[in-house]
Amino acid sequence: MKDSSKYQGVIPAFYACYDQQGAVSAERVKLLTRHFIAKGVRGVYICGSSGEGIYQSVAEKKTIIEAVMSEAKGKLTVIAHVGCNNTADSMELAAYAESQGVDAIASIPPIYFHLPEHAIAQYWNDISSAAPNTDFVIYNIPQLAGVALTMPLFREMRKNPRVVAVKNSSMPVQDIQMFKMEGGPDFVVFNGPDEQFIAGRAIGADGGIGGTYGVMPELFLKADALLREQKMDEALAVQYAIDEIIYAMCECRGNLYAVMKEILRLREGIDIGGVRKPMPNLFPEDMPKVQKCAGMISAAIEKYC
Repeated sequence: MKDSSKYQGVIPAFYACYDQQGAVSAERVKLLTRHFIAKGVRGVYICGSSGEGIYQSVAEKKTIIEAVMSEAKGKLTVIAHVGCNNTADSMELAAYAESQGVDAIASIPPIYFHLPEHAIAQYWNDISSAAPNTDFVIYNIPQLAGVALTMPLFREMRKNPRVVAVKNSSMPVQDIQMFKMEGGPDFVVFNGPDEQFIAGRAIGADGGIGGTYGVMPELFLKADALLREQKMDEALAVQYAIDEIIYAMCECRGNLYAVMKEILRLREGIDIGGVRKPMPNLFPEDMPKVQKCAGMISAAIEKYC
């Protein structure tokens, strides 16, 4: 890999940005991109789980990629999730992402049908072939995809020189260590579960990609900095504060992404709409909890940052 440093550190998973009618809003995508640039994060991961990519068309995702890149070039590392429900759409999106100059493309395995590992490898390699000059990131999230990245499948994918990283969202922290050991020192492993950011980084993850980073990037940046300074006790204190906030956000009846979008509106004045059905938007009884979470974030930033 030419430059692995661009994949190190804190990379928020980008939220879907909709207008008042629920259509993808390029202007709101640009607004959120500028917000992350101002916060000083390493990069963004777009069109993934937090970006509600599974509920968006290829055309909509192209709009998002173009809007992000119009603001982010040279300022943020951009990883575009391009996996779709069929290979042809995925390849089309991969080629478009490369044409826009993203740093890497990524993909979950095929969903719904439980395919054999050779078919999963073919799916990923086909996608990668459509973007021959772009790094490829395997997205391992077995609790949602229904398929885990096994070591034999990982070794098969390592034959593809464009495969440079794994975004590991499986819950066992030891998976990060296994992929790092097998991949070698130049291979990048991202921590996925936000609640174990420090644990993942401590065991070998080069950086983290997470959905809750977007509402409290200051806390993740601080935790990462403390870890780099080998101040583990202080880093853990920030992690515990982060986890307390995450658990509180998960108590709402509405979808977690709806909660975080409302927190962004309350704390930062950034309106990027709600979430796309079938995910539920906020309920009236959620609002006191959302306001409490926003206050918790502000208090934690004041205390630790």
